[in-house]
Amino acid sequence: MNDKIAFELKAGNCVLGIELGSTRIKAILISSEKKPLASGAYDWENLYENGIWTYHEEDVRKGLAGCYSCLKKDVLDKYGIVLKKVAAIGISAMMHGYMAFDSDDRLLAPFITWRNTITGEESEELTKLFNYPIPQRWTISHLLHEIKAHAGYLNKLDHVSTLSSYVHKLLTGVKVVGIGDASGMFPVDISKKNYDAEAARLFVDRYGYDVFKIFPKVLVAGENAGMLSAEGAKLLDSGNDLEPGCPMCPPEGDAGTGMVATNSILPRTGNVSAGTSAFAMVVLEKPLVGIYKELDLVTTPDGSLVAMAHTNNCTGSYDAWISLFNEVLMSFGIKVGKGKLYDTLLSISLDSAADCGGLVSYNYISGEPIIGLDYGHPMFLRLRGASFNLANFMRSELYSAVAAMRVGLDILFEKEGVVLDVMSGHGGFFKTTEVGLKMMASALKTPVRALSTAGEGGAWGIAVLADYMISRKDTTLAEYLSKEVFSDSQSVVICPAEEDCKGFDIYYRRYLTGLDAERAAVKAFDKQDN
Repeated sequence: MNDKIAFELKAGNCVLGIELGSTRIKAILISSEKKPLASGAYDWENLYENGIWTYHEEDVRKGLAGCYSCLKKDVLDKYGIVLKKVAAIGISAMMHGYMAFDSDDRLLAPFITWRNTITGEESEELTKLFNYPIPQRWTISHLLHEIKAHAGYLNKLDHVSTLSSYVHKLLTGVKVVGIGDASGMFPVDISKKNYDAEAARLFVDRYGYDVFKIFPKVLVAGENAGMLSAEGAKLLDSGNDLEPGCPMCPPEGDAGTGMVATNSILPRTGNVSAGTSAFAMVVLEKPLVGIYKELDLVTTPDGSLVAMAHTNNCTGSYDAWISLFNEVLMSFGIKVGKGKLYDTLLSISLDSAADCGGLVSYNYISGEPIIGLDYGHPMFLRLRGASFNLANFMRSELYSAVAAMRVGLDILFEKEGVVLDVMSGHGGFFKTTEVGLKMMASALKTPVRALSTAGEGGAWGIAVLADYMISRKDTTLAEYLSKEVFSDSQSVVICPAEEDCKGFDIYYRRYLTGLDAERAAVKAFDKQDN
């Protein structure tokens, strides 16, 4: 074992990042050189209960403990050291959503996740009120939905949180949120790095709720967000080895940590996070001229304006198909490892027709607001005369995973004239790296790169933000990332091929045309089936 690593582990010089994603809670411990030393994970899945996509509160606590336990074991197995102390901790989670609490921190209603598409009217109403795009999944949209529904618990409402700010409060007792996640709760004033005061006044005048009182305090990257409490340490480590008292950075959403993990926080840079959902983030040089329901306006963790094209669905559909193909193999007594299964099937798409040979897929496990669908049904279409083979099928599933996102980016690039030098990719879509980069580059008509660190994802990104908090020394976040984190990073870049771009455009036109069939399917089947 490296003596330096042993010293850092024993001295408590390492930094911990934890991210609560849609299907996995992941923890990563990084060294003073920002390199991953150990990791842990806990699988979980959202539930569809009473018309709401949700997770139970007890599953959050159980998942945090399970994830940390796995990390602690990994440290012991690799280095023979019991992890007792860390230098700092950061918490990240799936962005936005809605969690309502009373003054005793009791959850008053089920956690409403980003995946829900039940606030269409509220989204439109708030967009008109603020003259600012307010998506359905934003916290303020859900608060208004509850107000208009006259939810019985509102007379007990004390504060509202995102998942990241809730977990942070569990561990510290401090009610704060990073500006990146805050910008998906309510419009923010970039100059003041806080909720927009005029929008807040409009909301309290019309609806009677003051977001400055019920939403967590906004902090930016580098600020101290409290200390790990004794209760928080015990929640993470049931073995009672973890010492309380280390500082914690502002909690962030997975959009913000994705930008950090891909070094995409300066203007003309962008990143695509593609997994259960997909979102493309482009850091803007100036505000957009128009207001578009297809685009969010959020911020980097240090408060720069970002345009986001977000889709609720991405890899879920082809995950299901690959699982089915695995069942076929198993029925013949053939066992294939998950990694090899994915790499093999996805790589077959490289031998397909550039336009998928007349096959079109729709990956709508849930609704897709960017194209106006409150509900969804996964669907596969085979046009007359189509070339129905495995390669074309797999490419159609990959194209489907990113096609809806293209709707928002077309507005950004064509209507607003936004210029992007390179797009960085991370998430499950890029695990088979060449395939993911090639398909994404074809869809976006932009060079796409995968950094060697991008596979670590948001857990690594929030660990880096926690490290920045304790070691920034008056440097900006951009300078810190450039000099301290990515100075020697390796990357793979794939530029879009003309033939593949033309092929995707043909597929995309078919995809848009066929949306009428998807809408008909949604109308034909009971909404409760979604």
